[in-house]
Amino acid sequence: MKNRYPPGPKQFLLLGSLRQFANHRLEFMIANRDQFGDIVHFRFGPRHIYQINDPEMIQYVLAKHPEQFHKSPALKRNTRQVIGQGLLTSEDEFHKRQRRLVQPAFYHKRIAAYGDVMVDYSAQMLEGWHTDDQLDVAHEMMKLTMRIVAKTLFDADVSGDADSIGEAITMGIETVGRRITQPIHLPDWLPTPQNRERKQAAALLEQTITRMIDERRASGEDKGDLLSMLLMAVDEEQGGGMSNKQVRDEAMTLFIAGHETTANALAWTLYLLAQHPEVETRLVEELQSVLDGRLPAFADLLCLPYTEMVIKESMRLYPPAWVTTREVIEDIELGSYPIRKGSIIIMSIYTMHRDPRYWNEPDQFRPERFASGWEDRVPKYAYFPFGGGPRVCVGNQFAMMEAKLVLATIISRFQMKLVPGQQIVPDPLITLRPRDGIFMRLAAREAVTDPLGAICN
Repeated sequence: MKNRYPPGPKQFLLLGSLRQFANHRLEFMIANRDQFGDIVHFRFGPRHIYQINDPEMIQYVLAKHPEQFHKSPALKRNTRQVIGQGLLTSEDEFHKRQRRLVQPAFYHKRIAAYGDVMVDYSAQMLEGWHTDDQLDVAHEMMKLTMRIVAKTLFDADVSGDADSIGEAITMGIETVGRRITQPIHLPDWLPTPQNRERKQAAALLEQTITRMIDERRASGEDKGDLLSMLLMAVDEEQGGGMSNKQVRDEAMTLFIAGHETTANALAWTLYLLAQHPEVETRLVEELQSVLDGRLPAFADLLCLPYTEMVIKESMRLYPPAWVTTREVIEDIELGSYPIRKGSIIIMSIYTMHRDPRYWNEPDQFRPERFASGWEDRVPKYAYFPFGGGPRVCVGNQFAMMEAKLVLATIISRFQMKLVPGQQIVPDPLITLRPRDGIFMRLAAREAVTDPLGAICN
C-alpha cells in the first residue's frame, strides 16, 4: 500500500502535532475540520493519526466495519490499572461475551425501577440547598450521580465516601487524560508524587468496589441490581459466567463511567439554562404543567418532551464523551486514502456536533432543534453522544432517564444564576468537564403564573 496522506496541519519533526493537540484539543480539531475537510492527517510522534469529520466515514468505523478497528492502545494502556478489562477496553469475542452478560441489567423494564431512586436522591440533595447558597454545581452533580449509580447498580450507599471517591476518580481521569498525550512519561513503578497519588486513588476505588462485591457474595442475596446479575450471569451462547476479576472489572467500569458522564451532562445543562432564561422559562412551564408541584416519576418522561430536547441540545454542545478513537488493525481505505495498520482514527464528537454543515448556528443553544423529526434532517453520525455500533454506550437509556429526572427535580425547585467573575472553561480529558467547576447562586423557584396546558394524558 503506497503512502498517500490527506491534507493536515504543519508537523514538527519529532512530536508532529502532539503539542498543539495537548494544549488546545478542541480548537485544534475544529480548525482541522474547517481548514482540511472530511479527513485530516497528522502525527503524534511517529504514530500516524487520521481525524475524520464525515458522518459516513464515522459510520464505517463505528458501525459498518467495527471488526477492522480496536480501541486506542493509549487508552487501554493508561486505564488498565483502574478499570482492567471491562467493556470500555476489551476487544473482539471477549467484548461481545461481556456485553451479552451486562446488557440485561439495562433493559427498559429494569431501568424503569431505578427512577424512584434517582428522584429520591435528588430530592435529598435539594433538602440541603437554600436560597442564596453558592454552590459548585459540577461538584454537586458528581456527588449525586455517584450515589445514584452506587445504589441502583450495586445497592450500596457511598454517601460518607462520596467526596474521597470523587477526588480519586477525578485524579484518575486527569492522569489518564494527560498521559495519553505525553510522548514520554516515567514508568509507573517510580515513586514519583504523581505515581503515588495515582496508586492511592486506584486503591481507594478498588477497595470500594471490592467491598460491594464481597458484601453481596457473603449475603448470597439476589437484589435484582447489576451486581447480582454480574455475579449470577451465564452466557447462553457459550456457557459459563464471569470470574471474580471480570465482575470487578465490569463493576469498576460501570461505576466510574456510570456517574462521570451524566454528572457532566447535568452540570453543562444547568450552565446553559442559567445563560438562556427563555429556554429555562419554557422548561419550567412544561414541568409545572405536567408535575403540578409534585416530584417527577418514570411515568412522566413521555410527557416531558422539551426536557428531553434540553438535555439533547446540551449534549450536542458539551458531549460528556467528547472524542472517541480507534486503532486500525488491518490495512484499509478510507475517504479514498490508504490507511495503514497501526494508525489511529480520531472521531471528535464535539467537532461533529458543532459542524455548520449539519447544524444551523451550531454554537447557539437551541433545544428546539430536537423537535419531532430531527433524526430525518441530520445524518446519523452528525450526532452521536453515546458513540455507535456494537460499542454504543450500554447504559445510554439509563443515562438519559437519569438526566431527565434529575433535571426535572432540580429545576422544579430552584432557579440558578452564575456567580459573576468566573471563567467557565471546558477541560477535554477523557470526559468534557468544566475545568474549575461552575459556581451558581440559588433562588427558590417561583410559580409560573400562566403554565402551558397539559402536554399529554
